[in-house]
Amino acid sequence: MEMKKPMMIMLSAAVATALFMTGCNDGTDGVDGIDATAGSLYFEELSAPVTDTEKMEIRTAKSVTYANGSTDTIGFTELISASTLDNGETFGLLKDNTDTPITYADGSPFICDGANGNALGSGLDHSSILQKDGRLFMVSQFECEVGAMYGMELEQDSEGTLSVKADSLKYISQADGFGGWVHCAGVTTPWESHLGSEEYEPNARAVEEDLNATTMLTGNKYYDEVTKYYWADENNTNVSANNNPYYYGYIPEVTVDATAATPTYHYTKHFSMGRGAWELAYVMPDEKTAYLSDDGTNVGFYMYVADTAKDLSAGTLYAAKWIQTSAKNGGAADLVWIKLGHGTDAELKTIVASEPKFSDIFTIGTVSNSSCDTGFTYVNTAMGEECLQLNAGKETEAAFLETRRYAAMLGATTEFRKEEGITFNPDERKLYVAMSQVTKGMSDTAGDIQIEEANSCGAVYALDVHGATEVAYDINSNVINSAYVVKNTRAEVIGAPASYPAGSTYEAYTCSVNGIANPDNVTFLEGKNTLIIGEDTGSHPNDFVWSYDTKTKELTRIVSTPYGSETTSPFWYKDINGYGYLSLVTQHPFGEVSSGDVDYSLEASATELQKQSSVGVVGPFKSW
Repeated sequence: MEMKKPMMIMLSAAVATALFMTGCNDGTDGVDGIDATAGSLYFEELSAPVTDTEKMEIRTAKSVTYANGSTDTIGFTELISASTLDNGETFGLLKDNTDTPITYADGSPFICDGANGNALGSGLDHSSILQKDGRLFMVSQFECEVGAMYGMELEQDSEGTLSVKADSLKYISQADGFGGWVHCAGVTTPWESHLGSEEYEPNARAVEEDLNATTMLTGNKYYDEVTKYYWADENNTNVSANNNPYYYGYIPEVTVDATAATPTYHYTKHFSMGRGAWELAYVMPDEKTAYLSDDGTNVGFYMYVADTAKDLSAGTLYAAKWIQTSAKNGGAADLVWIKLGHGTDAELKTIVASEPKFSDIFTIGTVSNSSCDTGFTYVNTAMGEECLQLNAGKETEAAFLETRRYAAMLGATTEFRKEEGITFNPDERKLYVAMSQVTKGMSDTAGDIQIEEANSCGAVYALDVHGATEVAYDINSNVINSAYVVKNTRAEVIGAPASYPAGSTYEAYTCSVNGIANPDNVTFLEGKNTLIIGEDTGSHPNDFVWSYDTKTKELTRIVSTPYGSETTSPFWYKDINGYGYLSLVTQHPFGEVSSGDVDYSLEASATELQKQSSVGVVGPFKSW
């Protein structure tokens, strides 16, 4: 997810023209007008919010019907919201490198709550539900510059209702991995651990060039916030020199030891999975292959193959190259893989602990008309146009500490725009990747990706995975030790820009009210032909979650979140003691608004509780 600048959203106090809203499912037979394809499920259509009350609530579909005719009544259950007090902890309170709570100068707590506090960031993000030794736990991470993680135990009643167990909330220290940074999306791994992310890694070149040796600040608000608050008290004029840009931008993992009455949470940072603006790392069924999405402008797409299943501490990192086969309808391409290197967490942590500088890895040349002098390689990444020369013997540092730049130097594609969630459809061996926008580097006339028409509403791409018995090779004809290598990509679900008449119900919508807008995180319901798509958008004033039938291609709105919020990290849990659940984080309610032509009556009438980021579940799915 992107921690965006506030967006101007127009809402009409009085609706001059009412648009008739038809369901997205307009077939001729079957449930809700759909031919009941075997294995599918169908959510009751949720209308787009119209009234002020609807715009302020978390609303979900009330029922789901299966192909066999059985129906479940479902709803939303909130589990916990930011600022909740439990077990002597405050959910979302940020802590420093000594695990001491951070406070502002006035003594107030530094809580990553998204829309309400002064903390830079979006608030609560991905939360993983974990099943360990007959017990249920949840690990939650917060998307602020100083990243925070909390663990808690869950309880489940006889009807499948989940709740947080009293006196179980616990802060998870990240001191062993140089602290946390901008935690975004994540997944629950097949071995029941929480796999998180660190988004928008600091630009090490800029930090080195802009660092003030006296204040240890750089002018970069993300990096400086961590320097001031994590490594020192903001009022301490003797700011610690411990901060380093290479501390951040990795995939963290949290496991739970549930053998004792009081569980223990173990945190580690996987340096061997590379460094980037990670939205998430999605682990495939072989429990060793992972795909990593890089969020931003001019970013890459990556694959990691661990040496050993269920162990992400050592492996080989690859970057994708887009070989375009179509420029239409969001584009299509074959994908080939470029090996960046093999690394281990242990060796790379030692390198990071030495506090390297950008100039230790690269020599910088001068860019002239998108070209470089002999001996330098031209790259255009999220960090801009550069001419780089790899310093002798620094291949490992380049591959794992400067992953995107090094990938570009080796010929991988770094033109993707707002690469977000990932999920896998095992029934058809397809990977899905959400691209929040199909613009900029993806829609220009330079480089590998040259899609004909920019689309600010975004798209979800389907990627075919090699057959289980096929042997996959990298670009240099070396075998890739994985049975889950993707080989191509094409746009599967595409957003549609729209302009509604002034005074109409949907005047503020700039993407179709009946289609996706800026798809963010995705999850797949195995065996049910159902792809779930969440949004992170200002093009729908209320963000939606959609159900997409991969067989019938029907799109159904199933969740609407409060005005100005974001639907982060929906994740499907198909069997928690016999029940299914769809997790849902509602991030920064009322957070994506600004001054101007805005009706503030909604925000003014909302309670403080409504303004907090929260996590809960849609369900329970009892007939699953």
